[in-house]
Amino acid sequence: MVPDPRRPCRFAHPSEVSMSLSDALRSELDGLVKDNQVVLFMKGNRRFPRCGFSATVVGILDELLEDYRTVDVLDRQDVREGVKAYSDWPTIPQLYIGGEFQGGCDIVREMAGSGELHKALGIEIEDVAAPNITITDSAAAVFKAALADGGGPLRFRVSARFQYDLAFDQEGGLDLEVESNGVTLILDRSSAKRAEGTVIDYEKSAMGEGFRISNPGEPAKVRQVSPTALKGWLDEGKDVALFDVRTAEERAIAAIAGAVHLDEAGRSTLAGLAKDAVIVLHCHHGMRSQQAAEQIVAEGYRNVFNLSGGIDAWSQTVDSGVARY
Repeated sequence: MVPDPRRPCRFAHPSEVSMSLSDALRSELDGLVKDNQVVLFMKGNRRFPRCGFSATVVGILDELLEDYRTVDVLDRQDVREGVKAYSDWPTIPQLYIGGEFQGGCDIVREMAGSGELHKALGIEIEDVAAPNITITDSAAAVFKAALADGGGPLRFRVSARFQYDLAFDQEGGLDLEVESNGVTLILDRSSAKRAEGTVIDYEKSAMGEGFRISNPGEPAKVRQVSPTALKGWLDEGKDVALFDVRTAEERAIAAIAGAVHLDEAGRSTLAGLAKDAVIVLHCHHGMRSQQAAEQIVAEGYRNVFNLSGGIDAWSQTVDSGVARY
C-alpha cells in the first residue's frame, strides 16, 4: 500500500524525528502533547481563531468535545516555528490526540468525514437524520449543467459560523445524501445538523449572478460599519463597545481612542456584555476583526459590526493623527 503523502507517519513519535530544536523547547512541546489528551496548535485560540484553517479545525472539534487544549502559535515565534520541526509538518494548525500527531486542516476534515477522528477520540458516531433541503428550478439547472460536464458528487457544507460552500468533492463514509429537484447533495453530519429547511436558489440581477442560500437556522450575521459611520455613533454618544483585536505591538504604534484590547482582560469585558449590545471590532485592515466578529456572533451576540478597512481606513478618513503602518 502506498502511503498518503498528505498524512503524517502514525508509527513514529515526534521526538524520534530528527529536528533542530533546543532541548528546552523540545521538552516544552513534549509536555504539551503528552499532558493533554487533545491539543491543537493554532493561530488564535478556541474562542477567537485568527485564520480560516484554524477556525475550521476548531469548528470540527467543538462539535465533538467539551474541552481540549489550544496553543496560540502567534504568541511565540519559537513555538510557531518549533512545532513545525517537532512534527515535521510545515503548516498550522496541527492536531495531536493521545500524544500522536494527526495532521492539519485538510486531514482533520477528512478524518471527521470518515469516522477516523471519532475513533481516535473514543467518541461514538452520532446518529443524524438527513435534512430537508429545497433546490429551486434555477439552481437545479445550474447544478445539472455542471454535473453533465463530469463533476460530482456535489458537497454542501455549512460551517459552525453558517458559512456555506458548494463544491465537487469525494464522498466520505459518514456523509448523508439529500435529493431535491433531481440533484443529489452530500453533507457531513455537522453540516446536516445545521441545514434543515435550507433553500438553495440561483439569481441573476444587475449586480451579477450567483447562488442565494436561505437557512432558517442561521444566526445573525456580522455587519460592516464604515469609519465615518462609527465616528458618527461615537460623537452622538451611542453606546458602542469597541474592541481592538490586534497585537500589543501594533497598538503601541497606533490606536483608536477608547478601543479595548481584546486580550484576556478584554475578553472578560466582552463576556459581561448583553447579547444585544452594539459591538464593533477592528484590526489593521479588517480581516482579522472579521474572523473574530464571526466567532462572537456564533456565541449569540446579535449586533456585531466589523470596522471596514480597519484602523488604516480610520486614519485615512477620520483621524489623520493616527499613525499608518
